[in-house]
Amino acid sequence: MCKGLSPEPQWKRVGNVDQEPEFQGAWFILGLAGNAFKKQDRPLLNPYTAIFELKNNTHFEVLNSMIRGKHCDTWSYLLMPTPQPARFTVDHGGPSIDTEHVQVVDTNYTSFALMLSHRQAPGQPVIRVSLLGRTWTLPPGTPDKFIRLSKAQGLMEDNIVFLVTGRGRGRGQWSWQTQCSCMTAPPQP
Repeated sequence: MCKGLSPEPQWKRVGNVDQEPEFQGAWFILGLAGNAFKKQDRPLLNPYTAIFELKNNTHFEVLNSMIRGKHCDTWSYLLMPTPQPARFTVDHGGPSIDTEHVQVVDTNYTSFALMLSHRQAPGQPVIRVSLLGRTWTLPPGTPDKFIRLSKAQGLMEDNIVFLVTGRGRGRGQWSWQTQCSCMTAPPQP
């Protein structure tokens, strides 16, 4: 059981994401919230991509890319499924004293996903909520779901960061643009 990962009752139950090939592929990280993020950290956070690849039908390998200045930082980890649907243990590929659990709280597989991470670090738990999108534009209401999930974890508005440069002109749709040459948008549906 992943402590601290139970969503509020209004969230729909996500099936076995670890067995769903639809979850694979490129996702853009459009929002982050966490108790380790402060308002002054916002300029340091840039939009980034995460590529989820199902390996041996047993776990996901996740590759991330973020532009920082003139450099493209990359990092990766494995999501190892737990017996509970849509819940994973993170394997960073080395010895770690911190155990991290991730849960896919909500997704429609085609345009958005909400993920919740809980890591027990020395001193206090670290909570992170991620808003993922397949394209630069999110369905209406998705940013509000992200904010509600973040606040349900006890996070404040100063802990919530949208990695966006502007708001789209469509009704309630959020969009963003980047100048990153190592990031490319998946084809628009």
